[in-house]
Amino acid sequence: MKTKLFSYSQLDTFIHRLSGLTKLICFLFLTTSVMLTFDIRIILGIMVLSLILFKVAKIEFKKVRLMFIYVFIFLVTNFFLTYLFSPMYGVEIYGTCHEVFRFNSHYIVTLEQLFYQITKFSKYLSVIPLGLIFFFTTNPSEFASSLNSVGINYRACSAVSLTLRYFPDVQRDYHTISLAQQARGIEMSKKEKVIKRLKNMTNILIPLIFSTLDRVELITNAMDLRGYGKNKKRTWYSYKKLDRNDYLSLFVCLMVLVFTLFMRFAVTKNLFFNPFI
Repeated sequence: MKTKLFSYSQLDTFIHRLSGLTKLICFLFLTTSVMLTFDIRIILGIMVLSLILFKVAKIEFKKVRLMFIYVFIFLVTNFFLTYLFSPMYGVEIYGTCHEVFRFNSHYIVTLEQLFYQITKFSKYLSVIPLGLIFFFTTNPSEFASSLNSVGINYRACSAVSLTLRYFPDVQRDYHTISLAQQARGIEMSKKEKVIKRLKNMTNILIPLIFSTLDRVELITNAMDLRGYGKNKKRTWYSYKKLDRNDYLSLFVCLMVLVFTLFMRFAVTKNLFFNPFI
């Protein structure tokens, strides 16, 4: 049986015991810290922290291996395209030029360009474990109740919960329909040409879309019959109050954001950390 992507795993770890609201805010704090700077020292620090948290959450790599492969291919492609279209952008940023070697008069490899692109690569890579931690350790119902507790309308919270729950269902339906179509003789393996496989993909996507619409209608009717949305407030079965670990986690992530802002605006006073001066 294939592993479900974006499927909540119910384990007893420090990360799992945190409130869904805590994990969302911490995720926003850390990703904002990464987005606000090109200081590789901060970025690598957050990357190490995210990998430690990934280990603490006991997320098996085999569950996310395929996703990591796709993301890594995207990042490597982005790395080479950045150099292809802007081979001297690093020189413009840092104001110096330390040439390593050159392909021709236009495509020159410099330490500044390599440093910029490695920083950019690390910047994107550091937020991936954080997103996976959030999806794999957050109970959708508990997360929805946490959002509602801070004033967000419970209808929107329920929509978020249903969306998170539906990711693994879509994957399961896709896998089931794919096997059914292959049993009918539609080739989806690597033996078939890529163009032909893409055309055959419509035989999976169309039934998947209709099954999704049927499920939406079924859930909508069930919620209407139970009087959902008639009242201004509702109670939650899986509501969880913030405890000491939640406040501690929020404080640590907030300090990371504050430190990032301090380094950005008070120390380096620049978006880019420059080791060449």
